[in-house]
Amino acid sequence: MASSILHRATGVALALGGLWLAWWLIAAASGPDAFATAQAFSGSIIGRLFLFGFTWALMFHLLNGIRHLVWDAGYGFDVGTSTKSGWAAVIGSVALTLLAWVIGYSVMGG
Repeated sequence: MASSILHRATGVALALGGLWLAWWLIAAASGPDAFATAQAFSGSIIGRLFLFGFTWALMFHLLNGIRHLVWDAGYGFDVGTSTKSGWAAVIGSVALTLLAWVIGYSVMGG
């Protein structure tokens, strides 16, 4: 039940993140001043926290979506397997998020 609710919540977070991405792209197309504003927000503490949360929501939604595809194939419905796969999605999403941010910062030279 908790992973189902979390899957829905991350879907909403991804929709909000999509609005942020659209704002960023429109700002990039609008000129240097608008883009500088979008970049300033994205680089702020609040912006980075938002982007980190967006990254985690993306990773969780991806892994839990794969879990649902396995269910659609008719596997993993027993309580033990369902609980383990739910925890795997949560732990895997945290690990993938951290990995993505570590790689991102190392590529940026930070």
